[in-house]
Amino acid sequence: KQFPAKLGHPLGVGQHPHRGFETVTVAFQGEVEHKDSTGVTDVIGQGDVQWMTAGRGIIHQEFHSNQFTKEGGTFEMCQLWVNLPKQHKMTKPKYQALLNKDIPVVNLPLDAPDDDAVMAQARIIAGALGETPGAASTFSPVQMWDVTLPHAGAEVDVPYPPEHQLMVFVRRGSVDIISTNDRDDKLKSSSLGPQDVAMMRMDGAATVRFRVNEPDSSIMILGGEPIDEPIAAQGPFVMNTHDEIRKAITDYQMGKFGK
Repeated sequence: KQFPAKLGHPLGVGQHPHRGFETVTVAFQGEVEHKDSTGVTDVIGQGDVQWMTAGRGIIHQEFHSNQFTKEGGTFEMCQLWVNLPKQHKMTKPKYQALLNKDIPVVNLPLDAPDDDAVMAQARIIAGALGETPGAASTFSPVQMWDVTLPHAGAEVDVPYPPEHQLMVFVRRGSVDIISTNDRDDKLKSSSLGPQDVAMMRMDGAATVRFRVNEPDSSIMILGGEPIDEPIAAQGPFVMNTHDEIRKAITDYQMGKFGK
């Protein structure tokens, strides 16, 4: 979204609580300023990622940075919620500032002999691609890759752990996901456009094939090892039982978050 330059208080979301999961904010364009009850204050800009572990409870706020407010511009962010396993839901809150320069980049295909053979680039925010580990530390195996596909007509095979859940989000452009039909082993394709999401089963396959329909397409590849635990979610809390949700509400009202 485009925002004009302005004076006065920045736009954003005021103080609010979280418990039992992690928020991950990916800054594609613009700047956001974060403050939380543990004392952390930080600004993330283009290409940076904010990985906040709410754990046993945190209160934070998110606003346009002062500089972005004064100058205006395009604001494009993506916020993802990452569930925590039961044993880690009450962990101490923490904050990871993952700067663009510190996020590893992997060329695809992995065996590309030279730059002319590179069909895509993946920023490895979390997880691992080939021998390259991601920038974030996580409490369970999580994959979070920001993938740029510049060449229309290209087909790219992306390795992916067959035992993990997989979600594909199209940030920009258009791609086809090519897979094998279970009934007759013939190839089939599913087209995705801007802001489309595909939830996929790997069914033992170790790669995902994409056909690029538009130049400079961009996708997020997301997923991880299934936690396989009950989920109880209400508002800003993600726990395992509704009793734990009620306890989270009570603890917040009693001022126990962020300590």
